[in-house]
Amino acid sequence: MSTRAYVVRVAEDPADREACFTVRKEVFVGEQGVPEDIEYDAYDAVAVHVLAVRDDGVPLGTGRLLFGAEAAGKTGGDASVGSLGRLAVTQEARGLGVGAALVRAVEDAARARGLTAVDLHAQTHALGFYERLGYVAYGPEFPDAGMPHRAMRRVL
Repeated sequence: MSTRAYVVRVAEDPADREACFTVRKEVFVGEQGVPEDIEYDAYDAVAVHVLAVRDDGVPLGTGRLLFGAEAAGKTGGDASVGSLGRLAVTQEARGLGVGAALVRAVEDAARARGLTAVDLHAQTHALGFYERLGYVAYGPEFPDAGMPHRAMRRVL
């Protein structure tokens, strides 16, 4: 496991976005078996993507924020709530705080857009991670990409 420094930033250019997609492919498609044709969607073009990058440029993790009309289907239609999704951290970076830093970066992006809360659909094995960051589960368990999930929300 690497202990090198990393930064988390908003993905600003095509190279950053490609790094985000590379991490997602490694984690979701490669490790978890999510079909590639459902991993990437039209929301990728309008989302705010965040990226964790090691000091030598190696991408370690990513996440995205949907807001406004794009988030409505995931947040019950409440325009003041954003949707955190596609949070992924490479195997080498797990346990280094990268996931929590990415969640906080998405929350910062949500605040900057005037949002008052963030929803997400958590894989059930990750509920404890999100609970430690202040998210509260609601509603029943449901399948997504063949895996059990729960909706969660954190008021900002």
